[in-house]
Amino acid sequence: MTARQDFLLGIDAGTSVVKAALFYPDGHEHTTVARRTTLRTPHPTWAEVSMVETWEMTVHAIREVLAKSGVRADQIAAVGITGNMVGAWLVGVDGSPVRDAILWCDGRTQPLLDRLSEEHPGFMLQIFDATGCAMQQGCTLPVLRWLAENEPQSLDRSRYVLCCKDWICFKLTGSVQLDPTEACVMPGDTRTHGYSEAMFDLLGVRAYRHLFPALQPSEKVVGVIHQEASQLTGLNAGTPVVAGAGDVPASALGVGAYEPGIACSLLGTNFLNCLVTDRPIFEPRGVGTLFCLPGERWLRSAINVSGTTSLDWAIEQFCQPEKTASASSTELFAAVEALAMQSPPGANGVRYLPYLSPQGITAPVLEPTARAEFFGLTNEHTRADLMRAVYEGLALSVRDCYAVIPAAIGEIRLSGGAAKSTFFCQVVADVTGKRIVVPSGSEFGARGAALLAAVGIGWFETIADAVSLTPTTARIYEHHPESKAIYDAIYEIYGELRDTLRPVWRQNVRRLGQRSREIG
Repeated sequence: MTARQDFLLGIDAGTSVVKAALFYPDGHEHTTVARRTTLRTPHPTWAEVSMVETWEMTVHAIREVLAKSGVRADQIAAVGITGNMVGAWLVGVDGSPVRDAILWCDGRTQPLLDRLSEEHPGFMLQIFDATGCAMQQGCTLPVLRWLAENEPQSLDRSRYVLCCKDWICFKLTGSVQLDPTEACVMPGDTRTHGYSEAMFDLLGVRAYRHLFPALQPSEKVVGVIHQEASQLTGLNAGTPVVAGAGDVPASALGVGAYEPGIACSLLGTNFLNCLVTDRPIFEPRGVGTLFCLPGERWLRSAINVSGTTSLDWAIEQFCQPEKTASASSTELFAAVEALAMQSPPGANGVRYLPYLSPQGITAPVLEPTARAEFFGLTNEHTRADLMRAVYEGLALSVRDCYAVIPAAIGEIRLSGGAAKSTFFCQVVADVTGKRIVVPSGSEFGARGAALLAAVGIGWFETIADAVSLTPTTARIYEHHPESKAIYDAIYEIYGELRDTLRPVWRQNVRRLGQRSREIG
């Protein structure tokens, strides 16, 4: 590793927030800044953002992080970019946006996917067998098919279809490319780290293949800050910029997950549970997501789509005294954890299935009718038991997701809002029996992008070196054997509840639908 004292700039454009973060050569954060963008829903289930606003907020974030940090522009050695993945960011022949970007979380293509599944039996499994991913509505190729059928004029005016980070890279450098981490889940071919010609045909968008630019390695320098971007951002013209990676792979690098066997859980609204592997894993078939990491690594993931949502809901329902007495969110969560700790491991027999999303669950099984449950309640149970059961149910969902991935797990690295809780981290350690590592810092996507930039300019020889030589561990948790034994027994009950309730959930949804039609 070089002994330079320059800085790396990482940019992370999320669904509704653009972040700019400066990092020391050892990977530690120096200064971070966030600017919000406006999530637009012009129709139900749609999710769009202005490409112009995203660029403007990126400019503001870069200028602000430079001003706030006191770091000079000539101290920025390189720039790395990450962002929310897939969707469709259409760029016209003049370099301007054709329309607002359609995001990964947009649901407009579901009727299209339903129709294609009816017309072509096995359609969804064909996609999974190529990508290792259960199809999401906001992936790029189905969005293009929707545009072709409903907005062909937008595609006619387009020169490129990009992803979020690639739009920002284009505005900074004028270079146009995608990287393999995005191409694989468009859907593409995860085995080869690239586009899949078969997927263009399967989704019926062969006519628009020319809109997709060449792929470049995530760590490759693809351009430099050009003069116009320099004047806008305050960065020096000529500063190198690498291609970057999608936010999930970048976040894995940012928390130090690159060697096979290391797992990382990104604990936000969704609990995204990922395992690094040295080969692409396509089991269980039809469940979860398979990302490629930069280099010859893959990231097999299983998602609980109701993560911190469960905590927020439970606090709203059961913790009004704590809310009233707390002057900040930090005080509130400390008070809620203190309440949950009044109940012993096992929550005095209360179990919680954290399936609060109306979308049901996507792992360890795909069950759109799944619903959250409290089980085992008597009139002797307290608010403390309910809150502890929620924490434990979320930790059990982490174990449940990793259990479905057919590969050995070493340690688990945690990041995201829930990872700030020492109580919850210890519960995860006790439930899984794994060493839990919480990295220092907060902007792990931006950090991963910055590490790719460091490789691109030669600070590190390989991505593995960049990750291993910039340790950022803040806290480590080991499991308590006595608590692990309790949770092993509870995990069996947890799985039995999930499996036993599946036909009941389906019947419930059918009856609710019938009742709605009768009332209507």
